[in-house]
Amino acid sequence: MQKELEVLYIDDEINNLVGFKANFRYSYVVHTASSTIEAQEILAAHPDIRVIFCDQRMPGELGIDFLHRIKKEFPRPIRILLTAYADMETVIDAVNKGHIFRFVRKPWQEEDIISSIQEANKFYIASSLLDIRNEELQKAYDELDKFAYSVSHDLRDPLSGVQSAIKLALEFDKIEDVRELLKLMDDSLSRLDAYIDSLRDYYLLRRGELTLSEIDFHQLFESIRQFYKMSTQHNDVTFETHVEQTEVFKGDKAVLELILHNLLSNAFKYQQIDSDNKRVNLSVTVANGYAKIVITDTGIGISADHIDDIFKLFFRGSDQAKGMGFGLYNVQSALLKLKGTINVTSQIGEGTTFTIALPSK
Repeated sequence: MQKELEVLYIDDEINNLVGFKANFRYSYVVHTASSTIEAQEILAAHPDIRVIFCDQRMPGELGIDFLHRIKKEFPRPIRILLTAYADMETVIDAVNKGHIFRFVRKPWQEEDIISSIQEANKFYIASSLLDIRNEELQKAYDELDKFAYSVSHDLRDPLSGVQSAIKLALEFDKIEDVRELLKLMDDSLSRLDAYIDSLRDYYLLRRGELTLSEIDFHQLFESIRQFYKMSTQHNDVTFETHVEQTEVFKGDKAVLELILHNLLSNAFKYQQIDSDNKRVNLSVTVANGYAKIVITDTGIGISADHIDDIFKLFFRGSDQAKGMGFGLYNVQSALLKLKGTINVTSQIGEGTTFTIALPSK
């Protein structure tokens, strides 16, 4: 028996209400109502009710009509009809209008009620799981629509740029003019390369199991420093790292690097162009089985109107740098995979801070 399973019993005969509660209150959470109006109020107040028993001969409204009326507002509970008059018309109406799961004859027997609740609960669980899967499937379809549009647009755009430059180059005789077009082609191909990298990350996050290993943040951050060395020097950005790690931390290094590179890439790209104090700080503290990672920049900042949307697929909040709208979406997907969390604070014209908490595996 499942004590937490909630059941609603509707009957205008008080003795039946008392008897039902007395028989089943130790096995289930039992709600009772002597009218359909009262029953509707109970359903609104207790959304976890899974099974409804309703007498057919209710005053003012037949049980079938009530169950049919509440179906749109309360679709989840499984509906069982109590009746002493199971004629064919009642059966047909129950199937067509009330979507009745089962009939129980009055006066009911305890074993019939228990059997009905057990079967109804199994059906409730199966239906709920199906609803969840349908919601996930709809979300996947919506994402696929966006993805298909992005692929057709973001792959075609740089390729069209290269094709146009080639056609123009064929008409030029001066090497200087051709060089200008080569720069345009290089820019288009760089965008295409960045898009392919984003797709790689996108599919990396959809692989199966995590690949776990011990992570030395001193080594990881030094590798990251070297990776961005040329970029920081060329763009006059100060990049500092700090590590506090005295215990072993296990995680998926590839997924962790994906998170860090996406966030750091944005931190460098969205610096204030005319600023004399461009800075990006990366720090980590490993303690008590968690890694707290903080990335702070002195960039252009994120508008309060956009901060709730930055992790959405294909969202871009600024045109200062070219992007595909994959980066922060991939960050959030990676954090879900690692069971981590992220917090964002930002001020326009002052910068942004991302704070990440990751559990050791």
